Amino acid sequence: MINATAILIAIIHIYIFFMESILWGKPFANKTFGVTQAESQTNRLFAFNQGFYNLFLSIAIVLGLILKKINTESTGTILIDYAVASVFAAGIVLVCSSPRLLKAALVQIIPAAAYFLFRLLA
Repeated sequence: MINATAILIAIIHIYIFFMESILWGKPFANKTFGVTQAESQTNRLFAFNQGFYNLFLSIAIVLGLILKKINTESTGTILIDYAVASVFAAGIVLVCSSPRLLKAALVQIIPAAAYFLFRLLA
């Protein structure tokens, strides 16, 4: 369950990468993020950069899972834990910066909290 939750978090953040760095400014992305076409153009570079942060978190999780698989359990676990803690913290920062973004923040917070809950129970 721990690894499956980590994979889910990686997939979510790869999706966010695509939305922010590839699809930003398209109607679907604008609607998802609640921005107008004009706002999306103003924030284009910010979103592009932010998308890559999400991709890098996903890469860290995947590398951690690979390390766990090739017998470096502790290094892999540390890498995954750090990435998931970053995801959790980013969700908290998001909701603190704008309570109207609670739904988006929960997409990050809930899977990350579940991951750590499963780690505690393992």
